[in-house]
Amino acid sequence: MADSSRAAARASARTRILDAAVKLIAREGLTDVRIARIAREAGVSPSLLHYHFASRDSLLAEAIEHSYELAGDIRTARGDEPAAAAERLRWMIDQCLPADGSLHDDWMLWLELWLRAARRPELRETSARLYGRMHDWFADVVAEGMARGELQVADPPRTIDRLLALIDGYGIRTLIEDPAMPLERAREEIWRAIAPDLGH
Repeated sequence: MADSSRAAARASARTRILDAAVKLIAREGLTDVRIARIAREAGVSPSLLHYHFASRDSLLAEAIEHSYELAGDIRTARGDEPAAAAERLRWMIDQCLPADGSLHDDWMLWLELWLRAARRPELRETSARLYGRMHDWFADVVAEGMARGELQVADPPRTIDRLLALIDGYGIRTLIEDPAMPLERAREEIWRAIAPDLGH
Protein backbone atom coordinates (compact mmCIF):
# COMPACT_ATOMS: atom_id res chain seq x y z
CA MET A 1 0.00 0.00 0.00
CA ALA A 2 1.35 3.44 -0.91
CA ASP A 3 2.08 5.93 1.86
CA SER A 4 -0.81 8.15 0.73
CA SER A 5 -3.22 5.19 0.88
CA ARG A 6 -2.04 4.25 4.37
CA ALA A 7 -2.49 7.84 5.52
CA ALA A 8 -6.02 7.95 4.10
CA ALA A 9 -6.89 4.65 5.79
CA ARG A 10 -5.60 5.94 9.14
CA ALA A 11 -7.56 9.17 8.74
CA SER A 12 -10.71 7.22 7.88
CA ALA A 13 -10.28 4.96 10.91
CA ARG A 14 -9.71 7.96 13.17
CA THR A 15 -12.88 9.62 11.89
CA ARG A 16 -14.91 6.45 12.45
CA ILE A 17 -13.55 6.18 15.98
CA LEU A 18 -14.49 9.78 16.72
CA ASP A 19 -17.97 9.31 15.25
CA ALA A 20 -18.48 6.26 17.45
CA ALA A 21 -17.06 8.02 20.50
CA VAL A 22 -19.41 10.99 20.07
CA LYS A 23 -22.40 8.65 19.88
CA LEU A 24 -21.49 6.32 22.74
CA ILE A 25 -19.97 8.81 25.19
CA ALA A 26 -23.06 11.00 24.82
CA ARG A 27 -25.37 8.05 25.51
CA GLU A 28 -23.44 6.07 28.11
CA GLY A 29 -20.96 8.50 29.67
CA LEU A 30 -17.19 8.43 29.44
CA THR A 31 -16.74 6.41 32.63
CA ASP A 32 -19.28 3.73 31.74
CA VAL A 33 -18.62 3.21 28.06
CA ARG A 34 -16.13 0.46 27.24
CA ILE A 35 -13.28 1.27 24.90
CA ALA A 36 -13.82 -2.09 23.20
CA ARG A 37 -17.43 -1.07 22.50
CA ILE A 38 -16.31 2.16 20.82
CA ALA A 39 -13.82 0.19 18.75
CA ARG A 40 -16.51 -2.30 17.71
CA GLU A 41 -18.90 0.51 16.77
CA ALA A 42 -16.14 2.09 14.67
CA GLY A 43 -15.21 -1.19 13.02
CA VAL A 44 -11.61 -1.12 14.27
CA SER A 45 -9.56 -3.13 16.72
CA PRO A 46 -9.09 -1.89 20.31
CA SER A 47 -5.35 -1.74 19.65
CA LEU A 48 -5.90 0.66 16.75
CA LEU A 49 -8.09 2.85 18.94
CA HIS A 50 -5.34 2.96 21.57
CA TYR A 51 -2.84 3.79 18.83
CA HIS A 52 -4.80 6.95 18.01
CA PHE A 53 -5.90 7.86 21.55
CA ALA A 54 -3.68 7.19 24.52
CA SER A 55 -6.34 7.81 27.18
CA ARG A 56 -10.05 8.30 27.75
CA ASP A 57 -9.42 12.00 28.34
CA SER A 58 -7.69 12.44 24.99
CA LEU A 59 -10.55 10.59 23.29
CA LEU A 60 -13.12 12.84 25.01
CA ALA A 61 -11.21 16.00 24.08
CA GLU A 62 -11.00 15.07 20.42
CA ALA A 63 -14.55 13.70 20.32
CA ILE A 64 -16.03 16.97 21.51
CA GLU A 65 -13.94 18.97 19.04
CA HIS A 66 -15.01 16.56 16.30
CA SER A 67 -18.64 17.05 17.33
CA TYR A 68 -18.18 20.82 17.20
CA GLU A 69 -16.74 20.58 13.69
CA LEU A 70 -19.60 18.36 12.52
CA ALA A 71 -22.16 20.80 13.90
CA GLY A 72 -20.45 23.63 12.05
CA ASP A 73 -20.42 21.65 8.81
CA ILE A 74 -24.15 20.93 9.16
CA ARG A 75 -24.96 24.59 9.81
CA THR A 76 -22.92 25.68 6.79
CA ALA A 77 -24.39 23.04 4.48
CA ARG A 78 -27.97 23.94 5.41
CA GLY A 79 -27.44 27.61 4.62
CA ASP A 80 -30.55 28.66 6.55
CA GLU A 81 -28.99 31.33 8.75
CA PRO A 82 -31.12 34.50 8.76
CA ALA A 83 -29.53 37.61 7.26
CA ALA A 84 -30.59 40.18 9.88
CA ALA A 85 -28.18 40.24 12.82
CA ALA A 86 -30.76 39.98 15.62
CA GLU A 87 -32.61 37.11 13.96
CA ARG A 88 -29.33 35.40 13.21
CA LEU A 89 -28.32 35.63 16.87
CA ARG A 90 -31.65 34.11 17.90
CA TRP A 91 -31.05 31.31 15.40
CA MET A 92 -27.54 30.77 16.83
CA ILE A 93 -28.93 30.55 20.35
CA ASP A 94 -31.26 27.81 19.10
CA GLN A 95 -28.27 25.96 17.68
CA CYS A 96 -26.62 26.04 21.11
CA LEU A 97 -29.50 24.64 23.15
CA PRO A 98 -30.08 20.91 23.81
CA ALA A 99 -32.85 20.11 21.38
CA ASP A 100 -33.41 16.50 20.36
CA GLY A 101 -30.90 14.61 18.26
CA SER A 102 -27.33 15.72 17.69
CA LEU A 103 -27.69 18.91 19.76
CA HIS A 104 -28.68 16.81 22.77
CA ASP A 105 -25.68 14.54 22.22
CA ASP A 106 -23.41 17.58 21.94
CA TRP A 107 -24.61 18.77 25.33
CA MET A 108 -23.94 15.41 26.93
CA LEU A 109 -20.38 15.62 25.65
CA TRP A 110 -20.03 19.14 27.05
CA LEU A 111 -21.18 17.93 30.46
CA GLU A 112 -18.57 15.18 30.38
CA LEU A 113 -15.93 17.78 29.52
CA TRP A 114 -17.03 20.19 32.26
CA LEU A 115 -16.92 17.50 34.92
CA ARG A 116 -13.56 16.11 33.91
CA ALA A 117 -11.95 19.50 33.27
CA ALA A 118 -12.93 20.53 36.80
CA ARG A 119 -10.79 17.68 38.11
CA ARG A 120 -8.16 17.32 35.38
CA PRO A 121 -6.15 20.43 34.45
CA GLU A 122 -4.99 18.87 31.17
CA LEU A 123 -8.56 19.14 29.80
CA ARG A 124 -9.00 22.81 30.67
CA GLU A 125 -7.15 23.94 27.55
CA THR A 126 -9.67 22.07 25.39
CA SER A 127 -12.57 23.64 27.28
CA ALA A 128 -11.10 27.14 26.97
CA ARG A 129 -10.39 26.66 23.26
CA LEU A 130 -13.95 25.55 22.53
CA TYR A 131 -15.43 28.45 24.48
CA GLY A 132 -13.10 30.74 22.53
CA ARG A 133 -14.43 29.38 19.25
CA MET A 134 -18.01 29.84 20.41
CA HIS A 135 -17.18 33.38 21.49
CA ASP A 136 -15.64 34.15 18.09
CA TRP A 137 -18.69 32.74 16.28
CA PHE A 138 -21.01 35.13 18.10
CA ALA A 139 -18.50 37.99 17.94
CA ASP A 140 -18.41 37.91 14.14
CA VAL A 141 -22.19 38.32 13.92
CA VAL A 142 -22.26 41.05 16.55
CA ALA A 143 -19.52 42.96 14.72
CA GLU A 144 -21.37 42.66 11.40
CA GLY A 145 -24.61 43.81 13.00
CA MET A 146 -22.90 46.82 14.59
CA ALA A 147 -21.25 47.75 11.30
CA ARG A 148 -24.64 47.71 9.56
CA GLY A 149 -26.31 49.67 12.33
CA GLU A 150 -28.56 46.76 13.31
CA LEU A 151 -27.07 46.29 16.79
CA GLN A 152 -25.85 48.74 19.42
CA VAL A 153 -23.52 46.95 21.84
CA ALA A 154 -21.48 48.92 24.37
CA ASP A 155 -19.12 46.08 25.33
CA PRO A 156 -19.24 43.20 22.81
CA PRO A 157 -16.83 40.78 24.57
CA ARG A 158 -18.62 41.11 27.89
CA THR A 159 -22.04 40.82 26.24
CA ILE A 160 -21.03 37.62 24.46
CA ASP A 161 -19.57 36.14 27.65
CA ARG A 162 -22.90 36.87 29.36
CA LEU A 163 -24.81 35.29 26.48
CA LEU A 164 -22.73 32.10 26.66
CA ALA A 165 -23.31 31.93 30.42
CA LEU A 166 -27.06 32.29 29.88
CA ILE A 167 -27.00 29.51 27.28
CA ASP A 168 -25.09 27.25 29.68
CA GLY A 169 -27.42 27.92 32.62
CA TYR A 170 -30.73 27.64 30.83
CA GLY A 171 -29.43 24.82 28.65
CA ILE A 172 -28.63 22.62 31.65
CA ARG A 173 -32.14 23.06 33.04
CA THR A 174 -33.59 22.14 29.66
CA LEU A 175 -31.25 19.15 29.31
CA ILE A 176 -32.36 17.65 32.64
CA GLU A 177 -35.99 18.23 31.59
CA ASP A 178 -36.80 20.64 34.38
CA PRO A 179 -40.58 20.99 33.98
CA ALA A 180 -40.30 24.70 34.70
CA MET A 181 -37.81 25.24 31.87
CA PRO A 182 -38.89 23.66 28.56
CA LEU A 183 -36.84 24.46 25.49
CA GLU A 184 -39.15 27.19 24.20
CA ARG A 185 -39.07 29.04 27.51
CA ALA A 186 -35.27 28.76 27.68
CA ARG A 187 -35.01 30.35 24.23
CA GLU A 188 -37.23 33.26 25.22
CA GLU A 189 -35.62 33.84 28.63
CA ILE A 190 -32.15 33.98 27.10
CA TRP A 191 -33.28 36.43 24.44
CA ARG A 192 -35.16 38.65 26.90
CA ALA A 193 -32.08 38.79 29.12
CA ILE A 194 -29.59 39.62 26.35
CA ALA A 195 -31.68 41.72 23.96
CA PRO A 196 -31.25 45.02 25.88
CA ASP A 197 -27.45 44.60 25.67
CA LEU A 198 -27.82 44.33 21.89
CA GLY A 199 -29.93 47.47 21.58
CA HIS A 200 -33.20 45.55 21.13
